[in-house]
Amino acid sequence: MKDIVLGYDGSDFSMQALDWALDEAELRKLPLTVAHAWQWPYGDADEDAKAHLRKAAEHVLWHGAECARSSSSGVRVDTDLYEGPAAQRLVEISGGAELIVVGSRGLSALPRAVVGSVAGYVAAHADCPVIIVRGPGPLPAPTNPGPIVVAGKDPEAAVLEFAFGEAALRQLPIMSPADLTEPAARHPGVRVRPYDGTEHPTLVVVGRKRGATNSLLRHAPCPIAVVGTS
Repeated sequence: MKDIVLGYDGSDFSMQALDWALDEAELRKLPLTVAHAWQWPYGDADEDAKAHLRKAAEHVLWHGAECARSSSSGVRVDTDLYEGPAAQRLVEISGGAELIVVGSRGLSALPRAVVGSVAGYVAAHADCPVIIVRGPGPLPAPTNPGPIVVAGKDPEAAVLEFAFGEAALRQLPIMSPADLTEPAARHPGVRVRPYDGTEHPTLVVVGRKRGATNSLLRHAPCPIAVVGTS
């Protein structure tokens, strides 16, 4: 069974991502793996110093897993602790994941950065769809959620399938400037209508190869799903 993987570092951004990842796990009836990576940043170090940092990393991971377990309704929560770059580990385990969820920035991101290096790297290289959680307030919004929006006028099949899957799980409409006739026929329970830009989306879905991806990651006011295409 595949799992939902959460990249977690204890930041406010990763707490937002935890909320979203747990929601995905509950909707999809899949286990959640909370993943945390650590590494000694100062060159050579004695084992005692590294052991102290590892202990701190274990505490961060424990906190994330406990938050998930205390907030879930029966989701199995596993953990993954890795010594090394976080982006590398998330890409490494993405082949066995249904979905990776990360915050838009982590603890190490510069204050003016909109998308952290981990989120950007994982979105560009993961073997599964990646949701980058950004936007104001707690996510996903519990009341009056907006539509799932498909970016681009000619989205690839994988992008459409993911978007329709999310819309079906969340019982939300899909909006897109593209013609969605064929995938809509395979998902008769999902309402489809043109996107006019007046509603705040719950999620924007985009293909990895589209030139608009980087712009969306910097400016979208809501979570973005990046889906790899052939």
